[in-house]
Amino acid sequence: MTFIAEIGHFALILAVGVALYQFVAPLWGAQRGDVAAMRAAISAALLQLVLIAIAFAALTHAYVTSDFSVLNVIENSHSAKPLLYKISGVWGNHEGSMLLWVLILALYGAAVAVFGGNLPLELRARVLAIQGSIGLAFLLFIVMTSNPFIRVDPPPIEGNGLNPILQDPALAFHPPFLYAGYVGLSIAFAFAVAALIEGRVDAAWARWVRPWTLVAWMFLTVGIAMGSWWAYYELGWGGWWFWDPVENASLMPWLVATALIHSAVVVEKRNALKIWTVLLSILAFSLSLMGTFLVRSGVLTSVHAFAVDPQRGAFILMILCVFIGGSLSLFAWRAPQLKAGGLFAPISREGSLVLNNLLLCVSCLAVFVGTLYPLALETLTGDKISVGPPYFDLTFGPIVLPLLLLVPLGAFLAWKRGDVGLAMKRLWLAAMLALLAGVIVFALNVRGPWLAPAGMAIAAWLVFGAVADIAAKVALFKAPLATSWRRLIGLPRSAIGTAVAHAGLGILAAGIIAISLWRVEVIVALKPGESSPVGKYTVTFEGEGPLKGENYTGRVGTFTVKQGGELLATLRSEKRVFKPSGMPTTEVGLHQTWAGDVYVVMGDETAGGARAMRFYYNPFVNFIWLGAAVMFLGGLLSISDRRYRVGAPKRAANVRAVPAE
Repeated sequence: MTFIAEIGHFALILAVGVALYQFVAPLWGAQRGDVAAMRAAISAALLQLVLIAIAFAALTHAYVTSDFSVLNVIENSHSAKPLLYKISGVWGNHEGSMLLWVLILALYGAAVAVFGGNLPLELRARVLAIQGSIGLAFLLFIVMTSNPFIRVDPPPIEGNGLNPILQDPALAFHPPFLYAGYVGLSIAFAFAVAALIEGRVDAAWARWVRPWTLVAWMFLTVGIAMGSWWAYYELGWGGWWFWDPVENASLMPWLVATALIHSAVVVEKRNALKIWTVLLSILAFSLSLMGTFLVRSGVLTSVHAFAVDPQRGAFILMILCVFIGGSLSLFAWRAPQLKAGGLFAPISREGSLVLNNLLLCVSCLAVFVGTLYPLALETLTGDKISVGPPYFDLTFGPIVLPLLLLVPLGAFLAWKRGDVGLAMKRLWLAAMLALLAGVIVFALNVRGPWLAPAGMAIAAWLVFGAVADIAAKVALFKAPLATSWRRLIGLPRSAIGTAVAHAGLGILAAGIIAISLWRVEVIVALKPGESSPVGKYTVTFEGEGPLKGENYTGRVGTFTVKQGGELLATLRSEKRVFKPSGMPTTEVGLHQTWAGDVYVVMGDETAGGARAMRFYYNPFVNFIWLGAAVMFLGGLLSISDRRYRVGAPKRAANVRAVPAE
């Protein structure tokens, strides 16, 4: 037995002390004007990252070497697991996932310390202090209630293994990306609280906070998309989103973060919406904390929630009360002292962004109510109800519809005072192409569903509107092509990234609409050699045989997919039983094309010797993940903008901050 686990535990305890120092010293220094104390935040942030990285490396070593003297490894690993799942097992449990959470938090804090040289020293000190306070809270939570380094003596010969449904490549990388999004919003939160303490929000502040928010939004987009992809092909339910409470817990901060990015643009460009932006910064991270509470408190039942004891939930709830309650109280006290900023007409770029933010926040509220109402009702009355897709379809959909219609139009409205008629004149070709797309869909589906033409027209409106935005900026067909090319090269990457992200939203919307309205589901019992039609395809059950993997056994069925008698693909669907838990899982067979997927799920044996089968035809479903990837690309282009590399504009020296009382 080595002492690596003890080194990791000791590093965590030291990190608690460093986080306390990072919280207290810079705040005191910023208040007193002590430069040395403010600069100490930089060293503290870097040291905290080193200590938590040591702890994380120690736990990873225990998993990779199958050190079953560590209780966490016993409960979540097995010597027969593939190396990838031994590593992902580090965060595939409550204790390890919280350690990953604070590691990413420390990484963001260190990034602000290293790359925040263009920040005023007082602001950077306060931001790092707020980061230190968040780290202190969660490090105390880990050390006091969720220690991942508890030893067992004598150690067992073998461990219990990781939950089989978590043993998947997509889910191995899903939590790190999702956490990078969740925790990244802590930077926007820290900037907001620091601004409230300082009593000052201006264009420079927005320029500093925007790239950090954009990075968090990008990671959150990828994390949600990977979770959706995993749910699609791993759970065997045939869909891509189920309005599961844990899914909703990640969607809500994404919606508010999207509003925050747009709101920060208005602060940067027009020095308006300051109070909006500060509040959205607080709410975005607050929803991330709430998601952490829901997943780890044991109040939710979900395929990807951690069931833990109520004491841990109470501790996280206390953290929520401190940070959410404290920041909102500070906001209520200090926000009235922030100057309102520039004025604008309702019909303007600013007005469209305000409406955009309202719709995003109301859609988030609809998801919030649908997610938490059953929990509140059960707590107050003991009654159990289920809020499922019908509620969300009737509430979320109608709110998002006008938002999608607004996106291309808002990009063509002028700042301060706009003209809808003039904007539509510049969008007439995009509108005509979108209408044509709707007509084509209607011609191909004259018997319905009737919402399909309108839905696809809206998706096309988003894509063509984004193209029209770039075309207008480079004067395409109004100037020589060489001139348009030079203008395109000279465009700020944030402008190109915005258009690309909006186009990605249109692609994603097309995939969602297609699978929602045109999906075909067939449930049938088949014997070897029998076939069933699935949409325009024919699926034949060819037979089944035994299956053996590194840490599982089971049965595998073979299926052929034909169209018009032509063989297109041979698929396998598996029924696995994992060692040592004996837990069964189902692996689906997928024939993927851009036009749609044939989705095959082999079920249990029936009394007549046949197998229960579920077949799906999911048209254009891959556009969902393509759209998410394009949105991420848009964010990547925006974050590479030269303005963010050069830094924020210098603050005016003659403007004094409101002193903290």
